[in-house]
Amino acid sequence: MELFKIKHDIPFMKYAKGTSIFSAITFLLAIVFLVWKGLNLGVDFTGGTVLEVRYAQAAEIQKIREHLAANGHADASVQNFGTSRDVLIRLAVKQGITSAQLSEQVMGILKQQAPDVTMQRVEFVGPQVGQELLWDGSLALLAVSFGIVAYLALRFEWRFAVGAIVATFHDVVIIVGLFALFQWEFSLTVLAAVLAILGYSVNDTVVVFDRIRENFRKMRKGSVSEIIDNAITRTLSRTVMTHVTTQLMVFSMLFLGGEILYYFALALTIGIVVGTYSSVLVASPIVMWLGVSREDFVKAEKKPEAEALP
Repeated sequence: MELFKIKHDIPFMKYAKGTSIFSAITFLLAIVFLVWKGLNLGVDFTGGTVLEVRYAQAAEIQKIREHLAANGHADASVQNFGTSRDVLIRLAVKQGITSAQLSEQVMGILKQQAPDVTMQRVEFVGPQVGQELLWDGSLALLAVSFGIVAYLALRFEWRFAVGAIVATFHDVVIIVGLFALFQWEFSLTVLAAVLAILGYSVNDTVVVFDRIRENFRKMRKGSVSEIIDNAITRTLSRTVMTHVTTQLMVFSMLFLGGEILYYFALALTIGIVVGTYSSVLVASPIVMWLGVSREDFVKAEKKPEAEALP
């Protein structure tokens, strides 16, 4: 099914040099922001206090959040936990205050608004646990990246593997760099979004690569750039439909999912846009510049040996 049909191929590779320079500058800026500002790591990584409280009636999450912010806990993460009456509150480590003192302080603030609130449990997540989560998350990113390289090298050709991994690394660094630039909270849910974008971006790249490989076998007279332009143009309708429908779902989480899902959906939104761009204007030019050719996919016909003269 095609949403629209383009009669003439769009010369994407004509602008490959300019877009690659733009991508390289953006990539370097993202690294600068990461080194300069660093990530604003959430309680999952830095450690902190986790409280589970229960209200007599359905809790109003937004009012609880605003009340805590007005009393010096603007960084508190508030969400429903289980039923509408149960609330989970996460608080970052504060210098000079123990976890027990912090929990008592927060309960005092909550009781000002709702005297019937009761504490169900309180836990302290140490920084060591957070460091282990960050380390495990980094290992997961590396494992996924190596898996992508191995898969593409076996299914296509090593040049495609290089193009895909550069494009994927480009997507991850830009997402993380934007989180560093604007100091958005980087939590486990955001890390999950980054891992999801890895698979999503690779899937889009594989679709384009599959059409490029098919074109090398069908288009006998076209140049490499013309073959790649044709492949991207012919998959453009599918790309638009996929990304628009996916983005609609992500927008519903971004605007209606509340604070807990906000940064998760924001990371997905950035990743979908950047992933689409990199599949077309980062991965494909790299494959072209690495010297992919028709001979890599079409075996040359062997000429019959000359018959021996009598």
